[in-house]
This record gives sequence, structure tokens and C-alpha cells, in this order.
Amino acid sequence: MKSLGKPPGKEAWYRSSMFIHDTAIVEPGASVGEGTRVWHHAQIRAGAVVGRDCMFGKNVFVDAGVRIGDRVKVQNNVSVYAGVTLDDEVFVGPSAVFTNDRHPRSHGYEWTPVPTHVHRGASIGANATLVCPLEVGAWSMVSAGAVVTRDVPAHQLVVGSPARPAGWCCWCGRVVSRAEVRPSDAVCECGLRLGATR
Repeated sequence: MKSLGKPPGKEAWYRSSMFIHDTAIVEPGASVGEGTRVWHHAQIRAGAVVGRDCMFGKNVFVDAGVRIGDRVKVQNNVSVYAGVTLDDEVFVGPSAVFTNDRHPRSHGYEWTPVPTHVHRGASIGANATLVCPLEVGAWSMVSAGAVVTRDVPAHQLVVGSPARPAGWCCWCGRVVSRAEVRPSDAVCECGLRLGATR
């Protein structure tokens, strides 16, 4: 697919039209929203639906049937396989891994993708692995290198392998509390109460 020109500077990024790098492949039948950037050697398969103002880094693969919302950022070397849904404003760090099969075999006998749903604003750290099936809650934070094997509540920070709770995060990304149970009255240094968004 032909490039739509040099990408604009950071200030104009959200106001720009779609940009697809010359080395990227967006298959016929894929839906890609206005303002989205698809960078070097990325591939978006037919049947994938991608929202507006997203950014896909180098070597990103988006499988057929995947649903991705608006303003999603997927960094280099991430494969978003069938069965994965990324809601609006999700961040996926470089080389993060999504699985979609609980019993993988090369013959793929009677295989059906197992779902993972990453809710609005959640962040997945670099080299994290998400083992399906999973629900990753809104505005939660998965640390770099974590191996997530169970659902993550909204605003929770999880770390380690297997991932375990390590606190509660604000909309801005800062850790607001290290309490085991989500506090109802915690306020971030940015001024927002835990659970509030701008």
C-alpha cells in the first residue's frame, strides 16, 4: 500500500490522516481508522478492525478478527492474535505476548481461539506475557516482564511471575496505594481520586 506521506510532528499527530509505511501490509478487508499510524514491517490482516488515532510500531502483527479501539498504542514486536480485544487507550509495550490457546499443538486439532480482553486505558509492560483467558481491567498496569495468569481488576498494578497484586494505579499511571484492598479515599499526587479520569 502506498504511503500517505511523511508523518507530522507530535503536536499534529491526532489531527492527521492515516499513515501506512511503505513496508507495512494492510490487507484488503481490514478496517483502519483515520489518524492511525502503521509503521515498518507491520501487518494488519483482513477482518481486523482498528480504531482512530492508533499507533502500531515496527513488526506489529494484528490477526484476523481482532478488535482494537481508538488511541491504542502498540509498540514494536507485538503480535495481537485472534481472540484478543484491546479497548480504547490501551498501551502495549514492546515485545509483550498475548496467548490464545490453552492446549497448543502444531496440528491445531479442533482449535478455537481463547479470548483476552484488555479494557480501556490499561497498560501492558514490555516483555509481559498474558496467558489466556484473561480480563485486564480498565486503567490497570501490568509491569514489564510479568506473566499474567489470572484476571486483573481495574486500576490494579500487578508484577512478577506469576503476576501478583502490588498496588493501585491512578489514571495518570502513578501508584496511589500499596494496600491489599483497593482504597476508597486514595488521592494521587496529580490531584485525581483513585478511579477518576480526565
